[in-house]
Amino acid sequence: MRYLFQTRVLQQSATAAAVTALVCYPRLLLWRETPLPVWYLETAIFLCGILLWGFVFAWHTPYTGRPVFVLKLKPRLWLAATVAGVIAALVCHFWLDPVLRTRFPKEYPEDLTHWLAAVPFILSLNQLLLILAPFDWLLRLVHKPWLAAALTAILGVALMASKISTLAAPVPPGLFLALMAIKLAGGLLAVFFYLRGGVLLVWWWALLLESRHLFYLLAGT
Repeated sequence: MRYLFQTRVLQQSATAAAVTALVCYPRLLLWRETPLPVWYLETAIFLCGILLWGFVFAWHTPYTGRPVFVLKLKPRLWLAATVAGVIAALVCHFWLDPVLRTRFPKEYPEDLTHWLAAVPFILSLNQLLLILAPFDWLLRLVHKPWLAAALTAILGVALMASKISTLAAPVPPGLFLALMAIKLAGGLLAVFFYLRGGVLLVWWWALLLESRHLFYLLAGT
């Protein structure tokens, strides 16, 4: 725990949390379903972000030997992430999205404005919640990157399964298994990219996946 309360870590975490809260602001403005005021949500994101980014800045480098932000780009690694991201985006666009859009309409952007607001939210907060912070927290507990990666991916699968269970209409078993398999594979890939290329590569991977919605949105305009 000594890493978590170092002055350097607290400063980096507070700065990253402030940026996260700032880029989430447009998405919160468009969130009609919540009865809470935007200032309250922004404050919650900032305070929670300090803790979650603290996990990242405190434990990632000491336990992996790699920086959180890898500024020296590796062309082969980025090419691999790009190819994997494009393939995953195409699979989702042509196979899963047509079915899921009817079941989870609120999970998809209504128009280009909502997409532009959602992407920074997904890159900054979703990836922090589902990949970055859980992996580094688990890595501190188990001290084995492969086990921490597996547990992080399983956590994402469990959250998706819990969300699906709240649907009024049941999801066909085949679709459910496909969703779980894709979520598991996507989680493992995201952690792999995090280990090899840091946060920037994870953001790039997530951006490619979210860019698939542009096909649908631009086709409908």
